[in-house]
Amino acid sequence: MRFIQHFIANIRLISGALGIVTMVMAVFCLTTLIIFAGFDLQPAQALHLRAFLRVVQGVFIFNIAYNLLLNYRQTVSQAKILKWVVDIAVLITLLPWIYPRPGHPWIPMLDTLLYSSKFLYSVLGAYSLLELSLGLTRLTGRRTNPSIILAGSFLFFILIGSLLLMMPRCTYSGIDYADSLFVSTSAVCITGLTTVDIAGTFTPFGLLVLGLLAQIGGLGVLTFTSFFALFFSGTTSIYSQLMVKDMIYSKSMNALLPTLLYILGFTLVVEAIGAGMIYFTIPDGMGMDLDDKLIFCSFHSIMSFCNAGFSCIEGGLSNPVLMNGNQSIYIVTSILVLAGAIGFPILVNIKDSFADYLGRFASWLFRRRRPARIVHLYSLNTKLTLITTLLILGVCSVAFFLLESHNSMRGMDCYERIVQSVFNSLTPRSAGFASVDPASFLPVTLLIVMLQMWIGGGSQSMGGGIKVNTVATMILNLRAIITGQSGTVAFQRRIATDSIRRANAVIFLSFISVAVYTLLLMLLEPRLDTRSAVFEVVSAIFTVGTSLGATAKLGIGGKILVCTAMFLGRVGIISILPGFAGNRRDTAMHYPKESVIIN
Repeated sequence: MRFIQHFIANIRLISGALGIVTMVMAVFCLTTLIIFAGFDLQPAQALHLRAFLRVVQGVFIFNIAYNLLLNYRQTVSQAKILKWVVDIAVLITLLPWIYPRPGHPWIPMLDTLLYSSKFLYSVLGAYSLLELSLGLTRLTGRRTNPSIILAGSFLFFILIGSLLLMMPRCTYSGIDYADSLFVSTSAVCITGLTTVDIAGTFTPFGLLVLGLLAQIGGLGVLTFTSFFALFFSGTTSIYSQLMVKDMIYSKSMNALLPTLLYILGFTLVVEAIGAGMIYFTIPDGMGMDLDDKLIFCSFHSIMSFCNAGFSCIEGGLSNPVLMNGNQSIYIVTSILVLAGAIGFPILVNIKDSFADYLGRFASWLFRRRRPARIVHLYSLNTKLTLITTLLILGVCSVAFFLLESHNSMRGMDCYERIVQSVFNSLTPRSAGFASVDPASFLPVTLLIVMLQMWIGGGSQSMGGGIKVNTVATMILNLRAIITGQSGTVAFQRRIATDSIRRANAVIFLSFISVAVYTLLLMLLEPRLDTRSAVFEVVSAIFTVGTSLGATAKLGIGGKILVCTAMFLGRVGIISILPGFAGNRRDTAMHYPKESVIIN
């Protein structure tokens, strides 16, 4: 009996050690594949890297075989079918080791696939991503503070992105690390500020890296890793599933994977449709061939939906050829920006509502018993977000049209002014695109633009700012105070006190952050005028990406400061502070209540 217990304990110990080795090898494998893709290697260097990948392949095969032979029950109970597919694909890569390539294969296409290096590297990359995703979900299962995990994951991808963008194949003539770090931070934090000319600096491969960084930053690192862990293996802890459930607004644990699939599927479908629509809006005068058009439409679709604000053409969306076109590209971009800035909870709620309507229609059509009616089909969060978003967009579009018609939009016809008014009233909410130079705006227009930057998009969306949910809660609470109501009410529902307290904290911290960062930026960059410094800080903290031209003038200290502003703006100061402060015992309930004079 003791022998069996000792044997089982040794198996678990070896399995844990092997898991750590596999994780390390997964990191090295992805690093090696990146070097292959981004660097021009000498034959000898490429030979050494291929030999190392063979070692990684051996470790992966041994890990799979060990778990199947000595840890079979746990492996079978945890792995899903797609995890089995990846594991079997890794085992198939062993075939060229034990069976030489036949001179006359039965199936030439299959022979070419199995014995090709592309198949081997693709399988090793897929297995590495899966193992790293499982490792991160195990980390969340150890009850590590979610704020620390969120901040750390964003910081990790920022640093990785800064190294990737320095690869020779990413740029035409190289880039300084300070600029690479700045652009990587801006991409992961989906801001859009840049110290270099994107079109003139980055190659198509560099644009691909930028697009991936923006996609990861927009959807969130935990969304990606949780998807891989659940979809490919089905193994995450209860704690990590609860954390992801709250993050993506899933109603139950059983709906976690379908919700993740819906979010990722919706994102890819919208971006694909957006790319197709942008393709047909490209004016003939741009002088692009087919490859350039595909890069342009794909890149701008991702950057629009993710509200990242980067552009891969000279002059961005203020390019004269685009401005003199039929304006359709600005309409498509506006739709994509709005879809990305609404927020995933709204999209999930709309999906559930549509499913309910569809079910009722099917019941009526086939004369079946109708399901019980949901009392509140649309959540309070959905109603507040949609109404506040449309109200702010409408008011600001009218204001922009009236203020800038005879200023920055002078010479445009009425239709062009309407389109540009809507576009330039929507993008300051987070997207950062600019078809008209903000430096030419009237002072009152700039004030309205900064107010829109401060408000931003919906909660848990690609948008920045303090969020429209926060602004709506603040206004409703103000109304309740003025009218003498004991609670804050909207749409026959009472807003929780915790939500009101959090909204007040977010608003207070936003003003403090702008004041502190503006002061520091003016100390580090004394050449900047006050207007440009304030605008730059507001754009960075609220992850917008619009600038009055100050970004290109920043020194090393200013670039690093703005990087921290973008990082804190994306992660959320109110989210990261509790992670460092730690959980403390609540003593408020033990003390007597007393009023403070507020007037």
